[in-house]
Amino acid sequence: MSGFGASLLAFIVAISILVAVHEFGHFWVARKLGIRVLRFSIGFGKPLWIRRFGSDATEFAISALPLGGYVKMLDEREGEVAPEDIPRAFNRQPLWARSAVLLAGPMFNFLFAIAAYWLIFVSGVPGWRPVVGEIAPQSVAAEAGFQERDEFVSVAGKPAPTWDAATLELLDAALAGSKVEVKVRRPDTTQRILYIDFSTVPDALDKGGLLNNLGLSVWRPRIPAVIDRVVPGAPAEQAGLQAGDRVISVDGKPVEHWGEWVKYVRARPLQTLRVGVLRGAEELEITLVPRAKEDKGKTIGQIGAYVRNPGDAHNMRTEVRYGVFEAGGKSLHKTWEMTTLTLRTLWGMLAGRASVENISGPISIAQYAGSSASSGLTSFLRFLAIVSISLGVLNLLPVPVLDGGHLLYNVIEWLRGKPLSEAAQQVGQQVGILLLLALMSIAFYNDLSRVFGA
Repeated sequence: MSGFGASLLAFIVAISILVAVHEFGHFWVARKLGIRVLRFSIGFGKPLWIRRFGSDATEFAISALPLGGYVKMLDEREGEVAPEDIPRAFNRQPLWARSAVLLAGPMFNFLFAIAAYWLIFVSGVPGWRPVVGEIAPQSVAAEAGFQERDEFVSVAGKPAPTWDAATLELLDAALAGSKVEVKVRRPDTTQRILYIDFSTVPDALDKGGLLNNLGLSVWRPRIPAVIDRVVPGAPAEQAGLQAGDRVISVDGKPVEHWGEWVKYVRARPLQTLRVGVLRGAEELEITLVPRAKEDKGKTIGQIGAYVRNPGDAHNMRTEVRYGVFEAGGKSLHKTWEMTTLTLRTLWGMLAGRASVENISGPISIAQYAGSSASSGLTSFLRFLAIVSISLGVLNLLPVPVLDGGHLLYNVIEWLRGKPLSEAAQQVGQQVGILLLLALMSIAFYNDLSRVFGA
């Protein structure tokens, strides 16, 4: 399957799972409260598959557009209701019951995230040790005193065993615009306390990424360009490269390490390369043409060869694992942490502290889904947890057409003692649709900018 096909499949699977979780929340609570559910659909548009189950003959459907879903309940506002079914209509339920049904969808998204994080923490969280690479001159990191090969120990007093953990705490401080303490370990094992004052770094969350904007980079060991194995039928094998070959030059330029070699190949799909190879004591020149492959919207070169990793490269990987009960508490904390971070990011965008370029649409989400799925179950679960939390938060926003907007109508009804007029609710719906269209437009623009490098 092509990279695009794999990403699309992963996207459809991810969205289908998260929509099913969300809509099942509405469905389950509605059924528990005695409300009749007419249809439970994954996707919008024309149903491709329908089956009826239960005493109410509820329709379970899979529809043509896999970008959402819905639960349709019996409601007098949407059609005639038989007299014997009137007590089971959604609009006849007390305010607390209608609110419970609305809240259930987002709450099930949060519960799913908790369960996903629990599985991740029990099975082990892989990651890279947070060792700092090259520091950009005159950058925030340089002024703070960071040096190459510094390893993060803690950020804001919280342990930072991986780059993911360190970056999350830095992002939290950047959104708050606060001064954060960073403890690092130098190669000589001495420790230093450094500070980053985000109140003086207004562009920390602009396009380019937090670490890059601070002048930090990830340290990677310079692995010799020695081939461990080649993929059968790939350009490397066709050109005659073998396990144990060391690439020493390409097009007359010396190759110092594997990363340099990969960067050169990726930038030259379908171009003929003259590769200098050391095989034992013999130097050879091989002609090689990298095949073209789509990767995150760009065409790159690929030859189908794996690097021989020395021991220090494996030492850069780490894994954090918790016991069954400890993982429960950690998963609750992680879900809460990511929920509040999502809210602060949204607020940061509204306040102008974070760039709207951080908003991703379906193209970027599909790419992330594909790359996380190809990286293994743990990465895919982490992706699902983050998107599930985002769906939960977004659906609780007080925007008409979303669950939060309907909850807002319920609050107004509770305060007024009677519901809003149909005309007022229709105006609210129209405003909500305009806001969602604006958000979708920004997301699609950002996606296309990433794809075409704008």
